[in-house]
Amino acid sequence: MTSLVRAHIIVKGRVQGVGFRAHVEYHARQIGGLTGWVRNVGYNTVEAVAEGERSNVERLIETMKQGPSMSRVDESTVEWGDATGEFREFGVRGSR
Repeated sequence: MTSLVRAHIIVKGRVQGVGFRAHVEYHARQIGGLTGWVRNVGYNTVEAVAEGERSNVERLIETMKQGPSMSRVDESTVEWGDATGEFREFGVRGSR
């Protein structure tokens, strides 16, 4: 049985107004097996929580660090933890 993990990811840079959240949501669903959310936070910051198998979560983190073509990620942080199972799917949340 594979253990599930949780990652809290924050990226900063040119990440708003470039389709960043939709890009993350699309890739999370393409990777498969991921649940959680992505949202804008303040100015030039996007935050996400992803749960799933570690290799899949790591793939999503790399996707977020890359971003869509019009974006620029200047800084990223990841905090790891245990999955809670609280999410049913991966989606976009309203801005905080």
